[in-house]
Amino acid sequence: MTRPPPDSRARSWTLARAFGFTRLIVELGVLSSFAFSLALFVAAIAQAYVTIRAALGELGQPETTKTLIIAAVEQADTLLVGMALLIISYGLQSLFVGRLQNVPAWLHIDSFDDLKQKLIGIVIVALAVNFFSVALNWRSGSDILVYGAAIAAVILSVGTYSVILSRQGAARGEHVSPPPAGPSVPPPAPSDAQP
Repeated sequence: MTRPPPDSRARSWTLARAFGFTRLIVELGVLSSFAFSLALFVAAIAQAYVTIRAALGELGQPETTKTLIIAAVEQADTLLVGMALLIISYGLQSLFVGRLQNVPAWLHIDSFDDLKQKLIGIVIVALAVNFFSVALNWRSGSDILVYGAAIAAVILSVGTYSVILSRQGAARGEHVSPPPAGPSVPPPAPSDAQP
Protein backbone atom coordinates (compact mmCIF):
# COMPACT_ATOMS: atom_id res chain seq x y z
CA MET A 1 0.00 0.00 0.00
CA THR A 2 1.42 3.34 -1.01
CA ARG A 3 0.93 6.47 0.97
CA PRO A 4 0.06 9.75 -0.75
CA PRO A 5 2.92 12.19 -0.98
CA PRO A 6 3.22 14.55 2.01
CA ASP A 7 2.42 17.54 -0.20
CA SER A 8 -1.06 16.20 -1.14
CA ARG A 9 -1.87 15.40 2.50
CA ALA A 10 -0.97 18.95 3.52
CA ARG A 11 -3.06 20.33 0.67
CA SER A 12 -6.13 18.26 1.62
CA TRP A 13 -5.70 19.23 5.30
CA THR A 14 -5.55 22.92 4.29
CA LEU A 15 -8.64 22.47 2.12
CA ALA A 16 -10.48 20.80 5.01
CA ARG A 17 -9.58 23.72 7.28
CA ALA A 18 -10.83 26.17 4.65
CA PHE A 19 -14.18 24.37 4.47
CA GLY A 20 -14.34 24.33 8.25
CA PHE A 21 -13.76 28.09 8.24
CA THR A 22 -16.67 28.61 5.81
CA ARG A 23 -18.94 26.76 8.25
CA LEU A 24 -17.86 29.26 10.91
CA ILE A 25 -18.71 32.15 8.58
CA VAL A 26 -22.15 30.62 7.91
CA GLU A 27 -22.65 30.18 11.66
CA LEU A 28 -21.91 33.90 12.14
CA GLY A 29 -24.55 34.62 9.49
CA VAL A 30 -26.98 32.36 11.36
CA LEU A 31 -26.32 34.21 14.61
CA SER A 32 -26.64 37.67 13.04
CA SER A 33 -29.91 36.73 11.31
CA PHE A 34 -31.22 35.34 14.60
CA ALA A 35 -30.14 38.52 16.44
CA PHE A 36 -31.97 40.76 13.94
CA SER A 37 -35.05 38.52 14.21
CA LEU A 38 -35.01 38.71 17.98
CA ALA A 39 -34.53 42.50 17.87
CA LEU A 40 -37.52 42.88 15.53
CA PHE A 41 -39.72 40.73 17.76
CA VAL A 42 -38.72 42.75 20.84
CA ALA A 43 -39.26 46.04 18.93
CA ALA A 44 -42.74 44.91 17.80
CA ILE A 45 -43.69 43.93 21.35
CA ALA A 46 -42.38 47.23 22.76
CA GLN A 47 -44.21 49.23 20.09
CA ALA A 48 -47.43 47.33 20.81
CA TYR A 49 -47.09 48.12 24.52
CA VAL A 50 -46.48 51.84 23.88
CA THR A 51 -49.34 52.11 21.37
CA ILE A 52 -51.87 50.24 23.49
CA ARG A 53 -50.91 52.18 26.61
CA ALA A 54 -51.38 55.49 24.79
CA ALA A 55 -54.69 54.32 23.27
CA LEU A 56 -56.17 53.24 26.61
CA GLY A 57 -56.46 56.86 27.68
CA GLU A 58 -58.27 57.79 24.48
CA LEU A 59 -60.71 54.90 24.02
CA GLY A 60 -63.94 56.06 22.43
CA GLN A 61 -62.24 58.72 20.32
CA PRO A 62 -62.87 58.35 16.56
CA GLU A 63 -59.17 58.20 15.62
CA THR A 64 -58.17 55.72 18.34
CA THR A 65 -59.57 52.66 16.57
CA LYS A 66 -57.91 53.61 13.29
CA THR A 67 -54.62 54.24 15.11
CA LEU A 68 -54.83 50.81 16.74
CA ILE A 69 -55.62 49.12 13.41
CA ILE A 70 -52.68 50.82 11.68
CA ALA A 71 -50.36 49.94 14.57
CA ALA A 72 -51.55 46.30 14.51
CA VAL A 73 -50.93 46.01 10.76
CA GLU A 74 -47.50 47.61 11.08
CA GLN A 75 -46.68 45.23 13.94
CA ALA A 76 -47.73 42.28 11.77
CA ASP A 77 -45.37 43.56 9.06
CA THR A 78 -42.50 43.81 11.54
CA LEU A 79 -43.23 40.33 12.89
CA LEU A 80 -43.31 38.88 9.36
CA VAL A 81 -39.88 40.33 8.58
CA GLY A 82 -38.63 38.98 11.91
CA MET A 83 -40.09 35.56 11.03
CA ALA A 84 -38.38 35.63 7.63
CA LEU A 85 -35.04 36.32 9.33
CA LEU A 86 -35.70 33.52 11.81
CA ILE A 87 -36.43 31.09 8.97
CA ILE A 88 -33.23 32.19 7.21
CA SER A 89 -31.34 31.56 10.43
CA TYR A 90 -32.84 28.07 10.89
CA GLY A 91 -32.41 27.26 7.21
CA LEU A 92 -28.75 28.20 7.04
CA GLN A 93 -28.09 26.31 10.26
CA SER A 94 -29.85 23.24 8.90
CA LEU A 95 -28.20 23.32 5.47
CA PHE A 96 -24.63 24.18 6.40
CA VAL A 97 -23.99 23.36 10.05
CA GLY A 98 -26.46 20.79 11.35
CA ARG A 99 -30.16 20.23 11.88
CA LEU A 100 -31.69 21.83 14.96
CA GLN A 101 -33.71 19.81 17.43
CA ASN A 102 -37.17 20.73 18.76
CA VAL A 103 -38.32 22.79 15.79
CA PRO A 104 -41.77 22.35 14.23
CA ALA A 105 -42.05 19.97 11.28
CA TRP A 106 -42.96 22.80 8.88
CA LEU A 107 -39.65 24.47 9.69
CA HIS A 108 -37.47 21.53 8.66
CA ILE A 109 -35.44 22.60 5.66
CA ASP A 110 -33.85 19.92 3.51
CA SER A 111 -32.62 21.94 0.52
CA PHE A 112 -31.92 25.47 -0.58
CA ASP A 113 -35.06 25.34 -2.74
CA ASP A 114 -37.05 24.40 0.35
CA LEU A 115 -35.67 27.46 2.17
CA LYS A 116 -36.57 29.69 -0.78
CA GLN A 117 -40.13 28.32 -0.90
CA LYS A 118 -40.69 29.09 2.77
CA LEU A 119 -39.33 32.62 2.39
CA ILE A 120 -41.36 33.35 -0.74
CA GLY A 121 -44.61 32.80 1.14
CA ILE A 122 -43.58 35.17 3.91
CA VAL A 123 -42.39 37.81 1.45
CA ILE A 124 -45.72 37.74 -0.40
CA VAL A 125 -47.71 38.11 2.81
CA ALA A 126 -45.37 40.86 4.08
CA LEU A 127 -45.84 42.82 0.84
CA ALA A 128 -49.61 42.50 1.09
CA VAL A 129 -49.56 43.61 4.73
CA ASN A 130 -47.32 46.54 3.82
CA PHE A 131 -49.76 47.66 1.13
CA PHE A 132 -52.64 47.33 3.58
CA SER A 133 -50.77 49.55 6.04
CA VAL A 134 -50.15 52.18 3.35
CA ALA A 135 -53.80 51.99 2.26
CA LEU A 136 -54.96 52.63 5.82
CA ASN A 137 -52.81 55.79 5.97
CA TRP A 138 -53.81 56.93 2.47
CA ARG A 139 -55.56 60.29 2.29
CA SER A 140 -56.22 61.02 -1.39
CA GLY A 141 -54.69 61.00 -4.85
CA SER A 142 -53.91 58.28 -7.35
CA ASP A 143 -50.39 57.54 -6.14
CA ILE A 144 -51.69 54.55 -4.18
CA LEU A 145 -52.72 52.91 -7.46
CA VAL A 146 -49.14 53.04 -8.73
CA TYR A 147 -47.85 51.71 -5.41
CA GLY A 148 -50.46 48.93 -5.41
CA ALA A 149 -49.65 48.01 -9.03
CA ALA A 150 -45.94 47.85 -8.20
CA ILE A 151 -46.56 45.56 -5.23
CA ALA A 152 -48.95 43.43 -7.30
CA ALA A 153 -46.28 43.07 -10.00
CA VAL A 154 -43.71 41.95 -7.43
CA ILE A 155 -46.16 39.48 -5.86
CA LEU A 156 -47.06 38.11 -9.30
CA SER A 157 -43.42 37.65 -10.30
CA VAL A 158 -42.47 36.07 -6.96
CA GLY A 159 -45.52 33.81 -7.16
CA THR A 160 -44.59 32.76 -10.70
CA TYR A 161 -41.05 32.01 -9.53
CA SER A 162 -42.49 29.93 -6.69
CA VAL A 163 -44.59 27.87 -9.11
CA ILE A 164 -41.58 27.30 -11.36
CA LEU A 165 -39.47 26.33 -8.35
CA SER A 166 -42.15 23.84 -7.22
CA ARG A 167 -42.38 22.26 -10.64
CA GLN A 168 -38.61 21.92 -10.94
CA GLY A 169 -38.48 20.28 -7.52
CA ALA A 170 -41.32 17.93 -8.47
CA ALA A 171 -39.55 17.02 -11.72
CA ARG A 172 -36.43 16.09 -9.72
CA GLY A 173 -38.55 14.12 -7.26
CA GLU A 174 -37.95 16.55 -4.40
CA HIS A 175 -40.61 17.70 -2.01
CA VAL A 176 -40.41 21.46 -1.55
CA SER A 177 -43.46 21.65 0.67
CA PRO A 178 -43.54 20.22 4.18
CA PRO A 179 -45.18 16.84 4.74
CA PRO A 180 -48.54 16.77 6.52
CA ALA A 181 -48.22 17.15 10.26
CA GLY A 182 -50.72 14.48 11.29
CA PRO A 183 -50.09 10.74 11.48
CA SER A 184 -50.78 8.78 8.35
CA VAL A 185 -53.64 6.30 8.62
CA PRO A 186 -53.42 3.39 6.22
CA PRO A 187 -56.56 2.54 4.26
CA PRO A 188 -58.52 -0.48 5.53
CA ALA A 189 -57.44 -3.80 4.09
CA PRO A 190 -59.93 -5.38 1.67
CA SER A 191 -61.78 -8.26 3.25
CA ASP A 192 -61.81 -11.70 1.70
CA ALA A 193 -65.37 -12.39 2.84
CA GLN A 194 -68.04 -11.77 0.27
CA PRO A 195 -71.54 -10.72 1.32
